[in-house]
Parts: sequence; structure tokens; C-alpha cells
Amino acid sequence: MKKQKIFENIVHGIFLILGMITVGCVLLITLYLILAGIPAIRKIGLCDFLFGAEWASTAKEPSYGILPFILTSIYGTAGAILIGVPIGFLTSVYLAKLAPAKIRTIVSGAVSLLAGIPSVVYGLIGMMVLVPGIRNLFRIPDGASLLAAIIVLAVMILPSIINMSITALEAVPKEYEDASLALGASPVETYFKVSVPAAKSGIAAAVVLGIGRAIGEAMAVMMVSGNAPNLPELFGSVRFLTTAVASEMSYSGGLQRQALFSIALVLFLFIMLINAALNFFLKRSKEE
Repeated sequence: MKKQKIFENIVHGIFLILGMITVGCVLLITLYLILAGIPAIRKIGLCDFLFGAEWASTAKEPSYGILPFILTSIYGTAGAILIGVPIGFLTSVYLAKLAPAKIRTIVSGAVSLLAGIPSVVYGLIGMMVLVPGIRNLFRIPDGASLLAAIIVLAVMILPSIINMSITALEAVPKEYEDASLALGASPVETYFKVSVPAAKSGIAAAVVLGIGRAIGEAMAVMMVSGNAPNLPELFGSVRFLTTAVASEMSYSGGLQRQALFSIALVLFLFIMLINAALNFFLKRSKEE
């Protein structure tokens, strides 16, 4: 017993240290972004930086307004969630509860394959297939647009949503479903009115992970969105917060480089705010 207790204390200490390292990394990243991003905001002005509609960092008289990037990120993420979440949710319910074994094996393998594809491959396929398809379908000069970025992001978040939702649905006790079926509910009613509510927290965590993937994606989005600092239009070339940093960091300097760190700080706070809001509503729904 004494040896077992010592072993448990050692394991507990290791997990505690690893947890503290994780928290420390988050704090260090937060501190670095604040220290690197605040100077540019002070020089440019908070309102001019956040609500300025023009970004011309290399002009003779540069402008550093990131409102187009903020709106594009919001619209792009919202569009990807509107498309990806219903598809991912319904697919997960089908695979977890309704699909025959052979179909589930095939589809689950395809979903896992999607999760393993690098983002640059998504961007390349989007450039070669999706962008020309949008251009020809809607008869516009260039298919590299917000719509193309939304579709690519919607596909990229599917594996996260599907896999985590399946895990949450499979964790629901079988007794819940048996009781519902015994009361006369059909299997479909049982799955959507009993299993899904019981797995709500896990499904919501999957959605949060999907949102994080959509907001944080850079390479694939940059390849299909046109990467132009315009106010967002569905068929217009746009630039996201992530792509704004990725596209200019390699040659930036001085105030321009500081402004890019400020964009990274805004993106970081944006993600933290979304996660905090979703966690608040989840906790509130649990209490109710």
C-alpha cells in the first residue's frame, strides 16, 4: 500500500507539472503578444487600428486599418460553421447510431483521411478545382473569393466535429436509449431527443474545436481567397486576420511588423473571447 501511494503521488506530481507547463506556455504567449502588439496600437491609435477600413502598410503614407480583416474573419468563420456544423453533426449521428458496420468503416476512414490532409493540399485543390468552378458557375472575373474560403473551411472543420461528436454520442449510457425505446419512442426520436441532449457538452466541444480550426487557418485560406485587403463581399477577394500576418511577416519591418503583431494579438483575443462565451453558455445550460 505504501509503495502504491508513493507511485500515485509521483504520477500526480508529473501530471501537475505538465499541467503547469501548459498553463505557463499560454501565459507566456499571451504576455509576448501583449508586449509586441501594444506599441503599434499606441502609435496608430486604437480606433484607427480596429475600425480603419484601409490597409496599406507599404504605401508612402501607410494606413493600418484592420476592419476588413476582422469582418472577413467573422463572416468566413460564420459561413463555415453554418455549412460545416449541420453536415458534421448529422454525419456523426448517422455514423454513431444508424450506419451499418461496413458503411461506418468506410466513412470513418474517409473522415480520418480528411483530418490527416495538410492544409496546403486543401488550398491547392481549392485553387485548381473550386476557384475555377466558382468563376465558371457564377460568371465572375475571379473565383478566388470569400465564398471559396468558406467552402474550404467548412470541409476542413468536418473531421474535428464528426470525430468528437461520435465519441460523445457513443459515451451516452445505453440505458437511456433503452428506456426511451421502452416508452414507445422510435429509434430516430430516441437518438435526437435522448442521445443528442445527453452528449450535448461533447458535441459543443466539437463545435468549439471546429471554430478554432476555422479562425486559425491561414495557408489554405490564403490560396483561395485572393488575399486582397478589401471589405468582405461573397464574390470578392478578401484577406483574413491570419493571412494578413502570414502574407507580410517575411518582409515586414518597423511599424509594419509591430502592426502585424497587433493583428496577432487581436486574433488571439478574438479566439479567447469566443471560447469563453461558448464555455459560459455551456456551463449555464448545464446548471439549468
